[in-house]
Formats: sequence, structure tokens, C-alpha cells
Amino acid sequence: MGGEDTPTDRSRRQFFKQVLGYLIAAVCLIWVFHNIHMGRFLESMRSIAWGWIPLAVFFDILSYYTQGVRWQLLLRPLGKLSTLKTTQAVYIGLFTNEIIPLRAGEVVRLFLVSRWLSVPLESVIPSLVVERLFDGIWLALAIGVVAIFVTLPKEILGAEEVLGVLVLLLTALFIYLVFRAQKKASENHSHLRSRWKSLQMLFSFFERLALGIRSIGTSRFFFMSFLASLFILVFQIIALWLLMEAYDLQLSIWAGAVVLLILHLGTAIPNAPSNVGTYQFFTVVGLTLFGVEKTLAASFSVVAFLVLTFPLWAIGLWALWNTGTNLASIRRDINTLEK
Repeated sequence: MGGEDTPTDRSRRQFFKQVLGYLIAAVCLIWVFHNIHMGRFLESMRSIAWGWIPLAVFFDILSYYTQGVRWQLLLRPLGKLSTLKTTQAVYIGLFTNEIIPLRAGEVVRLFLVSRWLSVPLESVIPSLVVERLFDGIWLALAIGVVAIFVTLPKEILGAEEVLGVLVLLLTALFIYLVFRAQKKASENHSHLRSRWKSLQMLFSFFERLALGIRSIGTSRFFFMSFLASLFILVFQIIALWLLMEAYDLQLSIWAGAVVLLILHLGTAIPNAPSNVGTYQFFTVVGLTLFGVEKTLAASFSVVAFLVLTFPLWAIGLWALWNTGTNLASIRRDINTLEK
């Protein structure tokens, strides 16, 4: 049939998305390194106060451990999984994102947890959806709080307004799914399935998604996981600010929060592996808002990226090795499920 989505079409779209991601990364890196003074760039690296680095890495790792705590709480309606296991899955997902574009690691970590809990993969998806909702809520609130202490550019305030509206809509949808939608959705979808057989799988998926979200929303661990989301963001802000201290940028922790929020907003859309290019671009943009000279900001963006990424690679690789499998095997298993 002419309208069917063939594997060739999907592969072609994925290829173009990857090319676009690498192109964006290249453009960002060209801008970051354009017209900088290489001598000052290297000199700033030599004057780093390395004593701050281990503490920054500690808080960064702590943020990912907290993400594991949050996910373990969100998964409680499906079964009990240790925080060590959920953190392991988080790191494997992050490691996958570091080497494969388009956030493929999200699917990998969902698959691993579904296998460890012995539940269907789609039953784990609601926990990821709620994670993203929590992240959006705290990100929007953080921008509002930071705006009290720091004068933010109108572009960021505009982005915060858009994010705020989106978060409100998603929160309203979440509340509806938790408290009202279960029975009606099931009845309506049954009626529609009888009339349009081709939509059966789609309606079935959304029914399971709504049911999963309802289970999470009515769980006694729901508000604990929401609070844990705050600490994820706080620990990430502290980690980045400590790196600023290592560079002696003489910026407040509120400035560090602004730079991290800009970084989160800028890298929200899937792009090249490790967010290469966009990470450096938005870090430099954020620092220059506070008067940091571009060469120094570019140097910081490279060092911050390396310092916070290398431990992630190391822990992620160890976490993957500890499963007794590899990404190629996991990918084959996922492809088998999709068929």
C-alpha cells in the first residue's frame, strides 16, 4: 500500500535526523570557536583550581543517583526494584545517549527495567512520561525563582512562559488521566475499535499508558518522587557552579542556575551524541550573559563537558558490562519486540 510506513522509509527518516543533528553540532562548534584567542583559551585551562573538580563530579553523580531513586519510586506500582538497579539503568541509558544520537538510551533503559521486572516494555513507559512532566514543572519553577535574584534576558523569560503553558496543559492532562479518564477511555476506545480495526493497536497503547499513569498518580510514592525531582536539578546546579569556582569565574550560584537552565532548555531537543556542539554553544551563551569573555567561556564549556562526561562514560560502561550483555544484543532484543 502506498501509504504504509516501510522500514526503508523509517531508516531514511532516521538517517536524515542524524545528519541534521551532526550538522547542528558542527554549526554550534564553529560559532563557539570562532574568533577566540587560542593562547588565552589554553592558559585558562592551566590555571584551573583542580581541588573543586572532585566535588563537582560528586554532585553530578549524586544527581543521577537521585534520578535512580525517583525512578524506583515511580516504578513501585509495577514491582519493587532496587535503587541500585534503576540507577544502573539510568547510567546505561545515558551512556547509550553518549554514543548514539536521538536519545536512543531512553528506549534502552526502559527495556532493561522491563526485563528486570518481568513486565511488558510499554508498561514502563508511563514512568518515563511522568519523569518528563516532573522535570518540566521544576524547570519552569526554577526559572521563576531565579528571575527573582537575577535579571534574565527576555528570550529566556519567553521560553519560560511557553514552558509554563505546556507544563500546565500536561499537568491538567495528567490529572484527568489519573482521576477521570479510565472508564470513559476504555468504553470509547472499545466502540472505536469495533468501527476502525486499523486503530486497535493505537487505542490499546493509549489505554495502557493512561492506566499506567493513573497507577503512578494514585501511588503513595508519587509525591516522594516529585520531591526527588527537585534535588536532581539542585545537585546539577551545584555541580556546574563548583566548576565555575574552579575556573574562578566569580559568579554566584544563581548565575550557575541560569547557565544550567539555559543548557537544559537548549539541549532538550534530541541532537548529536553527548549533545556535542549544543552543550558548548548554550554554555557559552549563558556565561556571556554575565559578562564572561567568550574565549574564557569557550574554554569552560569544553572542560565542563569533559569533566562531567568522562565519569558518565566510565560508570555507564561499567553498568552495561555488569548486565552481562552489550548494546548490540539489547538492540536486537528491542527490534524483536517491535516485530
